[in-house]
Amino acid sequence: MLTQELNISRRTSRRHEGFTLSERHIVSKEEQGLSQETQWMIAVRDKRDKAAFAALFDHFAPRLKGFVMRTGTSAAQAEEVVQDVMLTVWRRAETFDPHRAQVSAWIYQITRNRQIDVMRKENRPVPEALKEEPGLEPDAGQIMAVEQEAGLLRKALSTLNCDQRAIIEKAYLGELTHQEISTQTGLPLGTIKSRIRLGLERLRHELKDLSR
Repeated sequence: MLTQELNISRRTSRRHEGFTLSERHIVSKEEQGLSQETQWMIAVRDKRDKAAFAALFDHFAPRLKGFVMRTGTSAAQAEEVVQDVMLTVWRRAETFDPHRAQVSAWIYQITRNRQIDVMRKENRPVPEALKEEPGLEPDAGQIMAVEQEAGLLRKALSTLNCDQRAIIEKAYLGELTHQEISTQTGLPLGTIKSRIRLGLERLRHELKDLSR
């Protein structure tokens, strides 16, 4: 029920595309000087604003997925973690206090806690990066580093030709095997392997240049 409701909220946000939160309501004193993301969170907290939640989801979901995958979690499991985290954000919105933590720190802390829970249930070792004292906010530098890495990867991917980019996204973001990609696209297995090899070589070169 809740998942369906939130899916509806994402469609609603697309109908409001181009409008910022401040254009849909008068900004309160509490919101003045706060980031756009924090204003969205306050709208979710105070008004159960579905469009604001959809904007939060679209902003944080890809960043959280990258953050989770840095600990060795698969893309598919990372997406499940992100879905759980964003549902928690919706359910616990009333506990958010912008005077105690930025919305990014608050959401990343929920993500970290969820990751630790999953790893413990699966009897997997918890990476040192996730072992922090309860109540501590995520390191802002770490959050920024994840977002910078994601930005560099997007830029590097954009330099590939369409065929190479599509194959690499299927193999590494979609987690498909070479044979599955061949079956899905109808391309010979040799062509798939060649495009991945050439694409990865180009990516390494582009990432090296972009990170300088």
